[in-house]
Amino acid sequence: MKILNKYILKSFLIPFLATFFIILFVLIMQALWLQFDKIAGKGISLLVIMKFLSYLSLMMVPTALPIAILLSSIMALGNMAENYEFAAVKSAGISLQRFINPLVILMLVLSVLNFLFLNYVFPYASLKSKNLIYNMKMKEPGLALVAGTFNTEIPGYSIKFAEKYGENEKFLKDVLIYEVKENNLNNKVIVAKKGEIKSKEGSRYLTLELNDGYYYEDIISKRRSAKERKRVPFTKANFDRYQVNIDVSQIGNFDPDDVKYKTGKEMLSLHQLDYYVDSLKVPYHEFIANRAERFYKILKANQLVADSVPNNHLHKNLLENFEDKEKKLIVDNASTLVKGNIENIESFEVTLSDKQKLINGYNTEYHKRIAFSLACLVLFFIGTPLGSIIRKGWFGLPMILAIVIFVVYFFISVFGKNMAETNKVTPFIGGWLATFILLPFGFLLMRRARNDKGIFNIDAFLQPINKFLSKIFKLNNKS
Repeated sequence: MKILNKYILKSFLIPFLATFFIILFVLIMQALWLQFDKIAGKGISLLVIMKFLSYLSLMMVPTALPIAILLSSIMALGNMAENYEFAAVKSAGISLQRFINPLVILMLVLSVLNFLFLNYVFPYASLKSKNLIYNMKMKEPGLALVAGTFNTEIPGYSIKFAEKYGENEKFLKDVLIYEVKENNLNNKVIVAKKGEIKSKEGSRYLTLELNDGYYYEDIISKRRSAKERKRVPFTKANFDRYQVNIDVSQIGNFDPDDVKYKTGKEMLSLHQLDYYVDSLKVPYHEFIANRAERFYKILKANQLVADSVPNNHLHKNLLENFEDKEKKLIVDNASTLVKGNIENIESFEVTLSDKQKLINGYNTEYHKRIAFSLACLVLFFIGTPLGSIIRKGWFGLPMILAIVIFVVYFFISVFGKNMAETNKVTPFIGGWLATFILLPFGFLLMRRARNDKGIFNIDAFLQPINKFLSKIFKLNNKS
């Protein structure tokens, strides 16, 4: 048995190591391609780029590991079945379960390692890579500006524009710039229909040339009191062409290890995620309590008292108890009050949904992290019987099946995560949905492989149809 255990482990580990590094390389290249625009042409040293690739590698290991296990298990068992080695093992009285026992133990070890990786290494790599991407992006702020949102990375400025276009995306449309001076004095707002980024290599300034717009600026003196500042005038001017020179010398000298973001979902360990969820729930419940009290007071429910007026002489229609000239005023006031309450409730619903989505996002990440660590075991129980059923080893069909199965797993995982964040299912179900669906499928395949059955018995599907058609033909012939 020791020889057989060594043989099955060797047959699995050789394709596993090969596929793991190939898949890891592909995932790293894909992630690097998505971030290529933040790196290329910014004079970033090779050492920083290699550091970034090392962080990407650590982040992609938990994803590459289950894919490699799925593919190598299909390849190894498929190759054995194709060469009739699996049939020889069965003829010796060794069942499929006993045959793969060494691999099951190995999968348990890999699942534990994957869990430790997801809990400690993955958050660290995510923290470092996300901050490094931000720091590299700030190496040349002109290329870092993003359309459709306020860009606040440049100190003292908040820049927004509708879109970038033209060669090298240097031209801007519908530009809005908030320039915040020291101590919030003499704040300036600039609005322009068009703009162009002019930044020379080596220059300490980022120049924005604006066309067809206007600006206005508060004239506030440091010596004035807060009350006097509210009454001072501001200047406003239209322009055909206007230049804004922004000092970016300090931004260009970036520190690749500078940390600005620490609380992203991917950057926290399981213990930190649990603590963060608890810390978010406190202001969430306080928000609900405050809004409930506010609605209670708006509806004047706190002013309700027991009715001391006999109501036996009152009309059932409340309006009929008032004079005609008062009815319209009462209806108008009631309509205004109802519309105001509806708007408050709708606003509360949107805010509450955003807060709940934030909490659910962290909570789902907690359960998803644990479930994904068991993906090694789940996909192994799918790949092993599948390989013995299809009887095809090495690349080709096993590669296609592995890709399809993992895409299904990934799709279900993302689907469950989105449902959990929108509060359609609990975070627990959202995080474990892919495991709950695919694990029974793996056991079903294992049962069919143990009984030497195919993936799908087409005869069992076609036989009732053939019987039904035969009866129809007999009835037609009799008639």
